[in-house]
Amino acid sequence: MFKKAVEAKAQQRLSGADRKKLKRTVRDRFPRASDADIDALLPPKAEITVAKFQNRVHVYGVEGGFPMFFDVDGRGTEIYPTVFALWKVPELLPCFTLKGGEVSRFVIGGADLMFPGISVAAEGLASFSAGEPWAVKVPGNPAPIAVGSTTMSSAEALKAGLRGKALRIMHYYRDLLWESVEGHYVPNAGFLEDAVFEDPSFMASNQPSDSSEGATHESDAQQSLINNENIGESGDVNNAIAETFADSTQNDSENAAKEITTDLTDLKLTDNVAASKSDIEHHSLSIEDVDTHLDRCLLQALHTTVKDKDLPMPGSTLWSNHVLACRPSGITLDIKKSSHKKLSKWLQAKSSAGLITIKEDKYKKEAMLISVNRGHPDYLLFKPEKRPVEKVDQSADRSATECRSQKILEVEEVYKSSVHVNPIFASVGADTGKLYSASEASDIVFKYIEKENLVKQTDKAIVVLDPTLCDALFKGAIKKGTTYPTVIHKKDLGGTFISRMQAHHIVTRGSESVVRKGALKTVQIVTERRQGNKKVTKVSGLETFLVDAEALASELQKKFACSTTVAELPGKKGHEVLIQGGVIDDVARHLQEQYGIHKRYIEVLDKTRK
Repeated sequence: MFKKAVEAKAQQRLSGADRKKLKRTVRDRFPRASDADIDALLPPKAEITVAKFQNRVHVYGVEGGFPMFFDVDGRGTEIYPTVFALWKVPELLPCFTLKGGEVSRFVIGGADLMFPGISVAAEGLASFSAGEPWAVKVPGNPAPIAVGSTTMSSAEALKAGLRGKALRIMHYYRDLLWESVEGHYVPNAGFLEDAVFEDPSFMASNQPSDSSEGATHESDAQQSLINNENIGESGDVNNAIAETFADSTQNDSENAAKEITTDLTDLKLTDNVAASKSDIEHHSLSIEDVDTHLDRCLLQALHTTVKDKDLPMPGSTLWSNHVLACRPSGITLDIKKSSHKKLSKWLQAKSSAGLITIKEDKYKKEAMLISVNRGHPDYLLFKPEKRPVEKVDQSADRSATECRSQKILEVEEVYKSSVHVNPIFASVGADTGKLYSASEASDIVFKYIEKENLVKQTDKAIVVLDPTLCDALFKGAIKKGTTYPTVIHKKDLGGTFISRMQAHHIVTRGSESVVRKGALKTVQIVTERRQGNKKVTKVSGLETFLVDAEALASELQKKFACSTTVAELPGKKGHEVLIQGGVIDDVARHLQEQYGIHKRYIEVLDKTRK
């Protein structure tokens, strides 16, 4: 779900009604969660934001905090918690426990969870249905590492012998959602960069009760560790602990565990003190301080991110995508705590001061930023800060540009031997199962001519047809009663020979390549009228050129500011993108510029023209 970098196309605050709807959805989706758990994840007095991505995923979180939930399709039917939410409330979802920490390398590497990697309890496999949200954790570590959806029910899994895919992973520790969060963290010391093992503090807290049941000698402690290793409840970290026990006494290990616990406690206390200090700073901001921060963030945005080509711009977009993005780290801006109380009044005040020009949209009932007075004294005197975030964004843009440049489309028409020309290939010793380019196929037939000495002596441009070559070129292609030709010109020989072979084509985009039989099919773009005078543009045949229909629909929706849908072609394989409006020429230009499809492979038909 979050394996590829996807840019958020919009971010906004939830209204009171949407907040209540989100909490109802979370309560219905996760019956294990109590009201206190939901309030811990979505605090009642905090601002809740939603980030909408191009792949239709919605990510919900606390403003200035961490993302807590994500909606797969934006409809509220498939909502899942993030690992940050599961680290706050680990019992929010039932969990599959891995057989060991080594298995976690595959999960956080992006692979789905298979049944052979799951540790089944002695009482048997837990009961579950297909499509249920489940989490994944490592033995000895209470913090989940991934979340996903079950692919089959427990009854189906037992019938299949506990083989196959158990969980389709939607989100995991160290994916792009986790990495994109500013100030991302790990819940305990067991979370490493490429794997997750048991938590040392958790193991140390449980160790005294385990050793008091009968471990009176050092050998007994060693034997219990060996038994745990045989059962499969410990990973590489337990093996390291066992080796340490073999070389040291039990008291030394207990002292080490106490030191680890003390260090972790100090670390948590330090984090809590820092967090409490930041909270005090937030609460200590006066109305004048908030107004000052608002003015500085606006000027920073006007200097760095707001370009004249992006105008006019809705006030909500200016606030969420530009002003909030320029606030200092650790500062939470709330327009309600300023002297203006409302965003529209604040923008009108800046318009009255001459810094910007604001006009109200009569249809959307929203203030629109029309222009920026870049000669205003406040604008000229302000010196924008150089922030590392901008450098990261620029590097991300460069990487995205490089990624796009690497996915250049390459189309090659190739040919394979057929029953008609097999004797020619066999005569010259060529492989009949290999794919040949047009020039390579022509070389084969000319090798046969040279081998059989079929060039006419009086005219070197003419080839005399022997029975084998004549059948290869014309058998079944000439009408009954018509005399077979006896000679052929060299300039016509190559094309005629290739036309008797099986046509194939190779399409390559980046590292992905596919070989298909038959001639290359074109992309069809059709505009027609529906429901009176409304126009709709349909695009099909995208699979031929390895174009993702869903991704294209999202791009066109954002580019043309219109509604787009993806549907399966009736009675055919493939998908069709439907775009509201007559944008036939614009779509063709977009496919040429962004996807490298040559115009000879694009077929355009406008049914609305009379």
